[in-house]
Amino acid sequence: MKRLPFWPTLLVLVAVAVMVGLGIWQLHRADWKDGLLARYAAAEKLPPTAFPAVPVPDEALVFRRATGHCLEVVKWDARAGRNRQGEQGWRHIASCRTGGGEGPGMAVDYGWSRSSDAPKAANLAGAVDGVIDFDRDRVFILVADKAAPGLEASEKPSPANIPNNHRGYAVQWFLFAAVALVIYVIALRTRKAA
Repeated sequence: MKRLPFWPTLLVLVAVAVMVGLGIWQLHRADWKDGLLARYAAAEKLPPTAFPAVPVPDEALVFRRATGHCLEVVKWDARAGRNRQGEQGWRHIASCRTGGGEGPGMAVDYGWSRSSDAPKAANLAGAVDGVIDFDRDRVFILVADKAAPGLEASEKPSPANIPNNHRGYAVQWFLFAAVALVIYVIALRTRKAA
């Protein structure tokens, strides 16, 4: 019986151990994500709150109904998004002044359109009711219930739109580990037969 080649065997076993470890890590991430999504779903049922006047790290506000006050739209930003019918287009995010110059202000998603051009909305000053969401930079945005004139309502934020793919990733890592072992065993048998 031939001995197993030390270095190739060690390399394969280390690679398999890393892949199995990554699979286990993804299973832990899946459990964490389940808890996060449950907290988000619970936030949808909480009573409305005031939109935070200062940035807060508390993601418990995400998907909660809120009211904010926009004194004046300072600038517009268009970001890819969907309307309530699921059509692709542009979300129109307004940076609002909320007070006498202090504080970060407030971002409001005033609606959706097919065009990225800034809306020609009249005065939007006043109270805004909606649902708190966050953007790609984890900055809170209030998605308005009622679209500004000339816009359609943007897709309502929901935890149902956040996937939990971690179990699938775990299966992939475990399969990669199994395939690596099978390929190595085939390589050893081919070597032995030669």
